[in-house]
Amino acid sequence: MNLNGKVAFVTGGTKGIGFAIARELLKAGARVFICARTQSDIKKALNELSSYGRVEGEICDVRSEEQVRTCLQHCEYLFGGLDILINNAGIGIIGKTVEEMSGDEFRQTLETNLFGVFYACHYAVPMMKRRGGGYIINISSLAGQNAHPRMAAYNASKFALNGFSEALMQEVRHDNIKVSYICPGSVNTSFGNDAPSEDRAWQLQPEDIAEVVLDLLKMHPRALPSKIEIRPSKPPRK
Repeated sequence: MNLNGKVAFVTGGTKGIGFAIARELLKAGARVFICARTQSDIKKALNELSSYGRVEGEICDVRSEEQVRTCLQHCEYLFGGLDILINNAGIGIIGKTVEEMSGDEFRQTLETNLFGVFYACHYAVPMMKRRGGGYIINISSLAGQNAHPRMAAYNASKFALNGFSEALMQEVRHDNIKVSYICPGSVNTSFGNDAPSEDRAWQLQPEDIAEVVLDLLKMHPRALPSKIEIRPSKPPRK
């Protein structure tokens, strides 16, 4: 895909992986629409990203189907269509056992990491069909195939996301819509209980995931890497 002039929608696009993806898309010539839950985060991200190209954004809690629909429609209205959807928004309540976790915490995790992706894909697919095709990339995790104690909700959401992505890929491939999901290992961001720091320089950086996204988008139309695993090359020895 030639990214020059293409329209991309990035959820959770104000920080970490989402911000890095939005920046690299802009640098490649795409027009980008970002969303997040906080207006101050959107304003800050837009100020930083605007030097790279045309970028717009607005508040959207992906747990709300109506907010997702409205946000995607606004993107289509502003830019005239939609070519790329990056489902990056996510939460991780890490460190609680199933016994300790509340029903609300479990529900929030599934609604953000899984339902939010469904809502975005549900409304984005017909938009892409009107453009003759597109690309959906879901940011999953190695926790979507390797279960860990005190991560049950996050594991459940990412295991489900992987299955959803594979089913969607088979549904829309003949509409010239590609679907891939990326499963990163440890990334040096503020996600979950982690925090960016020099001590964690061994971890993947958000730019590493953005590079994978750009590589997928630029791949020949005949090729579809549906699942990508990426992990730190030299984690601390145990």
